[in-house]
Amino acid sequence: MLGPDFSYEQALIARGVVTIAGTDEVGRGPLAGPVVAAAVILDPSNIPEGLNDSKKISAKKRDVLFDVIRSCARFCVAEASVEEIDELNIYHASHLAMCRAVEGLGAVDHVLVDGNKIPREMVPPATAIVKGDGKSQSIAAASILAKVTRDRHMDALAQQYPGYGWDKNAGYPTKGHISALIELGVTPHHRRSFKPVHNILCHL
Repeated sequence: MLGPDFSYEQALIARGVVTIAGTDEVGRGPLAGPVVAAAVILDPSNIPEGLNDSKKISAKKRDVLFDVIRSCARFCVAEASVEEIDELNIYHASHLAMCRAVEGLGAVDHVLVDGNKIPREMVPPATAIVKGDGKSQSIAAASILAKVTRDRHMDALAQQYPGYGWDKNAGYPTKGHISALIELGVTPHHRRSFKPVHNILCHL
């Protein structure tokens, strides 16, 4: 299976579009922690080797690429908080995080968005690409920055809230996380609108 390439970006460049950003988010499924998005503008003459959907590469390789991308591309990482997720729902919160990341880049001519929908609040013209992190190198780069940033954030929270295994499960609803939730209770970093958390709060 071939990894992502630069063909979406090249097609836009051929039409005279200059500044092209890829954006992706990480953390829709977890019960805890923010949703994190990144937006990346790659230099067509200096594209890091080995870019791929962040879920398809090892943590070690992600860490290496994280530093490489940051050294040779324009980027911005942003998030939507647990409070915003509970207020807006995860779908709209993830779009908010992507819009913040793109906005943080400054002037952008076109955005390649991972997924099947363009966020309503996205200001530049945009193209939605289903499974874009496996097709566009710009989106793949964004997925790596978002995932490494979020994983490191959850590692730090795991030190403050031991027992939930966030350094291993990144807040996803693993068996261990669910049982810790029942035994230790709900933390300020849990998403109260998510069913397993909501159900526990309802039974208190």
